[in-house]
Amino acid sequence: MSAPAVCLIDASIYIFRYYFSLPESRFSEPEGYPTDAVYGFTGFLLQLLQRHNPAQVAVCFDESLTSGFRHQLYPLYKSSRALPDAALAFQLKACAQAAQLLGLACFASARYEADDLIGSLYARCSAEPAAIAILSRDKDLAQLLARPQDYLWDYTANVTLKQDAVAAKYGVAPAQMVDYLALVGDAGDDIPGVPGVGVKTATALLRHFGSLRELFARLDEVAQVPVRGARSLAAKLEAAREQLALAQQLATIVRDIPLIDSPRQLRPQSADITAFTEFSRAMGWTDALVKRAQKLTQD
Repeated sequence: MSAPAVCLIDASIYIFRYYFSLPESRFSEPEGYPTDAVYGFTGFLLQLLQRHNPAQVAVCFDESLTSGFRHQLYPLYKSSRALPDAALAFQLKACAQAAQLLGLACFASARYEADDLIGSLYARCSAEPAAIAILSRDKDLAQLLARPQDYLWDYTANVTLKQDAVAAKYGVAPAQMVDYLALVGDAGDDIPGVPGVGVKTATALLRHFGSLRELFARLDEVAQVPVRGARSLAAKLEAAREQLALAQQLATIVRDIPLIDSPRQLRPQSADITAFTEFSRAMGWTDALVKRAQKLTQD
């Protein structure tokens, strides 16, 4: 795989991975908060920059944990997720500080999720021919893949998904992902699906009709789709029409937030080594990451 020119990073995915997977705490700051997840996330950013040297990088953070527009549309949205405790909240904030000190463009919003920030940056960057990698393992982001050269990249697992791989894995094309999620639901986001519609039925419907819009325009054909319970399926879909419309709104990633004027604004800047050294020591770390950051500025 050739190095991507543009990397759009879903920060929370990687922060949570380090927070929940690292062994017992090795590092802490003066007030006693552990800083291991910050250490792991910062090391991940340094490795990405050193190994792949992307021309443009954006790091997107989730701040709209209870205040986003989707919560206003549907109060139960993500209601089963526990909010970060003080220790995790501290590390989430510190990860943003680390990324900024390394010279990376960072984005967060009280109204929009990281997915929306990534979607809007993707829309702006895809106006140029360079390949875009979206660093995440969240299948929701597959809906953004509008070009064959772009891909989802689960960096730590080194797994990539381009348009054709998304279709092979989920049975639907990236452009159908929103309708697919509306039909089957998304347990991780507490978006309900249509009762009696599972993965096989959803993929069969979307293969036959292409979209929910077309499905409802030809609802009388649903009984002809080769799936179990096809005869009663049209009635179930009609009863869930309003729910499906809401689910589509919740699952659709926003792509028009005015975040940058040009992709050139995402070019990594030189790390502030002095400030990063102070930050590193305040986190209770050794100087290992400082040395890596210094090497990065010298290369």
